[in-house]
Amino acid sequence: MDICMLLMFTLAVLEQGWSQNNTVNITTATPPQNPTVISATHLNTPVNSATLNDTTTPVCQNGVPIHGFCLCSDDWSGPTCSISTFCSEAKKNTFTFPRTVLGQFASSRELCDVSTPNAGIPLASALCDITTQKFEDPNILNCSLSLDTIFGKISVASLADKRKLVSSTQILTSKPENLTPGNITNAVKIANILLSDDKSIESMGIVVSTVAVVSQLLNTNPVQFSEVNHDEISNLTQTLQKVSLLQDLKTSLVQPNLAVQSFKGTSPIRQAQLTLFNERSDTFLPDRIKLNSSQNVPKDSVPEDLPIPKDKVDLQINITFSTDYDKVVGFLLYDSDHFFQSKSFKSSLDTKRRVLSANLLEFQNMELQFAVKPSDDSTLSLHNFACVFWSYSKNDWSTEGCTKTNNFSGHVHCGCKPSDENNLNSHEKNFNFAILMTFNTNYQYSEALSWISIIGCSVSIVGLAVTVVYQIATRNSRGSSPTLLTVNICLSMTIFYLIFIFGINNPITHAKEEKFIPENTIPSSDHKRYPDEGPCTIFTALIHYFLLATFTWNFLFGIHVFLLFKATITGAPAWFLKVSVAFGWGFPAVIVGISVGSTYRMDEPLGYRQEEFCWLASSDHKQQFDLRKPMFWAFLLPLVIMLFSNTAMLLHFSHNTCKTNPMLNRSQQTSTRKKLLSSFTLAVMLGLTWVTGYILLITREQTLHLILSVVFCVCNTTQGIQIFVLFTLRSFLKSNPGFLNNLNAPDIGLHRRNFFLWKVKLPESREIYTPANPDSLRPPDVINAK
Repeated sequence: MDICMLLMFTLAVLEQGWSQNNTVNITTATPPQNPTVISATHLNTPVNSATLNDTTTPVCQNGVPIHGFCLCSDDWSGPTCSISTFCSEAKKNTFTFPRTVLGQFASSRELCDVSTPNAGIPLASALCDITTQKFEDPNILNCSLSLDTIFGKISVASLADKRKLVSSTQILTSKPENLTPGNITNAVKIANILLSDDKSIESMGIVVSTVAVVSQLLNTNPVQFSEVNHDEISNLTQTLQKVSLLQDLKTSLVQPNLAVQSFKGTSPIRQAQLTLFNERSDTFLPDRIKLNSSQNVPKDSVPEDLPIPKDKVDLQINITFSTDYDKVVGFLLYDSDHFFQSKSFKSSLDTKRRVLSANLLEFQNMELQFAVKPSDDSTLSLHNFACVFWSYSKNDWSTEGCTKTNNFSGHVHCGCKPSDENNLNSHEKNFNFAILMTFNTNYQYSEALSWISIIGCSVSIVGLAVTVVYQIATRNSRGSSPTLLTVNICLSMTIFYLIFIFGINNPITHAKEEKFIPENTIPSSDHKRYPDEGPCTIFTALIHYFLLATFTWNFLFGIHVFLLFKATITGAPAWFLKVSVAFGWGFPAVIVGISVGSTYRMDEPLGYRQEEFCWLASSDHKQQFDLRKPMFWAFLLPLVIMLFSNTAMLLHFSHNTCKTNPMLNRSQQTSTRKKLLSSFTLAVMLGLTWVTGYILLITREQTLHLILSVVFCVCNTTQGIQIFVLFTLRSFLKSNPGFLNNLNAPDIGLHRRNFFLWKVKLPESREIYTPANPDSLRPPDVINAK
């Protein structure tokens, strides 16, 4: 890694705080309309092979053609993405509702007044009807109503009042980011009461609104669930399992974060299947979920011969019964595991873990297979996974009865055989399954230093070393204070360059590897962490220390100049030298000590440093700048404070140097060239070239940004050479003016004659005549001969 890259990286992590990348990964196509039953063992959703092999590019009206398919957006479906799956934006009863997917709720653009307790909450909501593709009559919120009030009324309310109360609950939870743990607990209780009431679940309007409430709760910040009553959540998940066993559920029970599906075949079945096709929005849509059943168990197919590209299926669950089954089969899909808070598995990444629920009215010997597509995050790669089910007795995940199968077609596969011991608390046989995955971060390790960087750093080291020797040898001519400051600046910068050359690249690399681990054990986290190995942490601390020490001594040099202006005759105070030594080397040590002590752990070194190269940690696993990392508060923050102070002292110096004193005559005035050179010399010593990096943050014009980037790199990588030229070479030549004359080549006398090729031109001559009489004193006559 080049030193210029290190400096630019420090700048880049700052710039990430100003602008975020909003990119969308397109990884799906329109799913087949009539998929047949899959294999009992492997992911296999056949479609018309002629369609897959068709190379004709379709005309996609509202999508993008890919692999012969039309990649439809969330709001469209069909072979050419021409069938709308949304309600257009409309005004209903004075309320304006945005375009919304069928079967889901839209919040009005009108909000509760700021004077009400629910200020900023939508004033109304409306369901996008699947049949008419229009909004139903809006549900209006009483802006003074709270979830506490609704919970107190819901149990004794009439069916009509329950419809109004659940609609109000849906509106109050439509902004999950505003919900508190108390709000979540009350909403969970309200949903549980409604879904447990036989009369309430007969009203499809109440069921749809309640499922929408639960879906919105699943979109809440997972941190909020740490204080939620988990017994209430456990009761709600079991109630939802019972709801999934209701016959003839509509697709309107597919909400963005929760899908409730069930079916009962016209004849006994031996296999049931649910397939979720992925979409760019990464949420559930009615058109993306397919239910299938089979009266026969098909033979296993070869995983490599999947007729659908592997990136088209997000999730699939298959139930194979040992005997014919003629009861209702229910499925639940949770878009996150917020309702299943594990004590043994903790998440440190923002990866999604979907939970699958398979539910039967009575226990039946069966085998269950399910496959899930890992995260599409390009910065992560799958390291290991565990196949688990939720144990209500343990209130945690368990691997009992589940096994792992090898990874085929980019999906992770699990098989489970539930037994009576897995679930003893009800007559219904309900199981919640998940795949807990552990990911490696895909690190981009830096390359070795180029020869240009090595030569540049080496020249800077030589220049700084010569400067140190020269400053010490000529210290009597300038005093101890400036010599001490200059020597310490050069020493800290020299050591920084040396450590950078030999220690910036991490000698220990963790290569990306895909290895199947057959043991089915629950991991402790979703992020694979490696203990500290090698000297990278030590090099990081040293680079951090000496780079920070360089800026600290730059800062002290500026203070010294300021004190000299304040006390021109007496000079800097006597105590300044001792304080400078203590602060110059002690302050960086304190900062480095605090940062290492608070962020470094032997089993987690990346809290302090980076993995790719030996420098301070600055970003999360998605390469987004993180203010909690030591790069910000242990380096950038002290740096910007010192640069701001140095800039103020440079302006003070330049003002006092460049102003004209009327008491001085013309022969005593300093030339403008010398004044500018003095200001430039001080700017170099104060390290103000780093200010260029902060100017880059507010520069959006590409050409200017490129120019400033080059200036930033060149100025900072050659700072050692600049100090040598300005403080050593220039001073040496000034004190030894004959040095350059001694280097001149000897003059060689030559005869010279001039010729004029055009007009004859004689050089002017000046002749002076004086009178022969010496007594004559008149001035001489000057005659120009022509």
